[in-house]
Amino acid sequence: MLIGLTAVVALFTGLWIVSVILKNSSIVDMWWGPGILVIGLTYFLTTSGAQSRGWLVVALLALWAIRLAWHIGARNIGHGEDFRYAKWRSERGASWWWFSYFKVFVLQAVIAWIISMPLYYAIAPAAPERLTAWDVAGAMVFAAGFLFEAVGDEQLRRFKADPTNKGRILDSGLWRYTRHPNYFGEALLWWGFGLFALATGSYLGLIGPAIMTWLLIRVSGVSLLEQTLKTTKPEYADYIQRTSAFVPMPPR
Repeated sequence: MLIGLTAVVALFTGLWIVSVILKNSSIVDMWWGPGILVIGLTYFLTTSGAQSRGWLVVALLALWAIRLAWHIGARNIGHGEDFRYAKWRSERGASWWWFSYFKVFVLQAVIAWIISMPLYYAIAPAAPERLTAWDVAGAMVFAAGFLFEAVGDEQLRRFKADPTNKGRILDSGLWRYTRHPNYFGEALLWWGFGLFALATGSYLGLIGPAIMTWLLIRVSGVSLLEQTLKTTKPEYADYIQRTSAFVPMPPR
């Protein structure tokens, strides 16, 4: 697994150099998906695992990574540095250029490597050679998660593109059943990769999805975003009362 860590740290080190030149640390966001794809490809190219499972996992991983990079890139390119990184840059001052390497790029590379644990256990083992019921279940769970994430992102993009919706809350479509369908979809598709790891008999592959789910709910996703939304959008308090935070449920 260390070869995957080496590959992603090397990639993010190159991105850090580019970010110093551009004075924009937020370029790291667009490379989150491709960075994990590099880890998966590294495992695929350096191990002798079952080809059918390896090809399937890498194909699904590429589908997720490319879509996510396209979505984030379309949203961020041309809009300058994200406010989170700009705030850190302001607080750190002249030392941000080197401090950002550890606080942003190395940290995200290590997190990506840990979360991608199911990829190693799905791709590297040589047995079972044929796809199993766990593989089918993994593909189905991935598909459900991917659709939730992609559809949720697109519904939000269209909502924000309409000037009449400025300051309003999106509570239709998937957003009627969960306040964060895209985050739920992201967590779900990683549990799909976890099931691919179970197909080779590895329970360690479930550590990555568990950490991803925890991060999305408690750290960088739901919790962090809602701190801002509660103060900037008065209607959000009512939305919280009637809508599930994460797992889709009928509105109350």
